[in-house]
Amino acid sequence: MKRLLMRAALSGERLEIIYLSENNQLSQRVIKVLFVSETTVKAYCYFKKQCRTFKRENILSVAPFGQRKQIYEEV
Repeated sequence: MKRLLMRAALSGERLEIIYLSENNQLSQRVIKVLFVSETTVKAYCYFKKQCRTFKRENILSVAPFGQRKQIYEEV
């Protein structure tokens, strides 16, 4: 996962992630990675339309945008 995040940060490629929030809510997001640290990922979230910081330990899945079927729909 770290390799894909780093590659996306360098290339500007969009990614789809499955994320578990602090209150145990699952969400599927499309992001553009801006910065990757050991514990967090700073990214532009196309769903929220703003920059967000994601805890790496809460990113359950990551894939290049468009290569995964939508499995979760945010309410």
